[in-house]
Amino acid sequence: MSPRFWFVLPVLAGFLSAAPPPGATPLSPAAAVKSVAPQVPASWKAGAATLKVTPQKMLWMAGYAARKKPAEGKVQDLFAKALALEDEQGGRLVFVTLDLIGVPQALRREVAGRVQAKFRLPSAHLVMNASHTHSGPVLRTAPLTEQEKDNPKARDAWDYTQKLQADLVELVGRALEDLKPARLTWNKARCGFAMNRRRDYSLPPGHPNANRVPNPDGPVDHEVPALRVEAPGGALRAALFGYACHNTSLGFHNWCGDYAGFAQQYLEEFRPGFTALFMTGCGADQNPYPRRSDVVPGVTDLELAMQHGRALSNAVEMALTVNPRPVSGPVRAAYEEIKLSYARPGREDHDYPVQVIKLGDDLTFITLGSEVVVDYSLRLKRELAGTAGVWVAGYSNDYTGYVPSLRVLKEGGYEAAAGWAEDVEDRIVKKVHELHGRLSR
Repeated sequence: MSPRFWFVLPVLAGFLSAAPPPGATPLSPAAAVKSVAPQVPASWKAGAATLKVTPQKMLWMAGYAARKKPAEGKVQDLFAKALALEDEQGGRLVFVTLDLIGVPQALRREVAGRVQAKFRLPSAHLVMNASHTHSGPVLRTAPLTEQEKDNPKARDAWDYTQKLQADLVELVGRALEDLKPARLTWNKARCGFAMNRRRDYSLPPGHPNANRVPNPDGPVDHEVPALRVEAPGGALRAALFGYACHNTSLGFHNWCGDYAGFAQQYLEEFRPGFTALFMTGCGADQNPYPRRSDVVPGVTDLELAMQHGRALSNAVEMALTVNPRPVSGPVRAAYEEIKLSYARPGREDHDYPVQVIKLGDDLTFITLGSEVVVDYSLRLKRELAGTAGVWVAGYSNDYTGYVPSLRVLKEGGYEAAAGWAEDVEDRIVKKVHELHGRLSR
């Protein structure tokens, strides 16, 4: 058997195998409770909850407009997960991650409103991020018209989304109920399968590579940040991790979390009671490579997704264990929706969410809505560099299409097609700095 197959055997044999693959050794009880930073006080409380959100019907799938039929089966369950944190002063924060295409703004507002009313969690203290898997269902937040009520495609998407909203509120509640003393540390590693998918606009016309993609010299963000949550005795309870790349290894008609789903599965596989949560970075112009079976002869799309998932999970393992950086409180958060304008007159401005969260002076989260190109992450981490780590996520709290940088707008191309005004990057970055400054005072 080819060596490249050993790590996919658990998946091909049932995905959540009870036994380790050949040559692998499951974590021993001692290893499972060994703290990476015992000198760090367990000054937090943390709770986690998981919910399957795999559709019970074969709904139409989101992400590829060329699909002509609904889903046909399941390779892997889709999940919503919540991580709740509480500092020593009682300040709380909840991350919700979803193995779905995006977080429609109407869904975010509905869930945030219910959560605030039911659990007294301010909207600014709720993060909702989607993995952007292209192997999940279409979501619908617009009410059905009379004509659409007899259309199964529209009706099923509406029913699924309505149930999802209610389920996510309950998921947040379960995570808050699970709050227990915890120690937080963080660090980052690197993973290299993401590559810029835009052509190299710096090449002169006529150059043999001028119109070819992907672009190995294009900007990327290969950092893998990871937040470690462990019990006072050292047992690893949860981990939140990120990566800036499209979840598009796959192109078939079966439910699957793609590489991010496999990364979470691998991290959880031999850790009973442990929860791994994936938060997508600014990967709008990034694809996983290789990503098609015709690129690597004899390797299927599914195998490539699993390979990328293994590579990412390995990076997370390193980030969780090497040179842990303590994370203290308090939790401070700010959330505002700004107006973004289009270049063409007649189109209404869009309300765009910008969120900044600081965990003491140790770690800062910046979450941006929709499909944000990698320039935002690189710029904000550079401009806000200091004693606190900076973690930038896209695909958060909104899903309305691509958000280009000024560079991408001027170059044109797929990610610039929405037609935003040239001040789009300036408005977003200015708001990030404003909220960051407010929280830093």
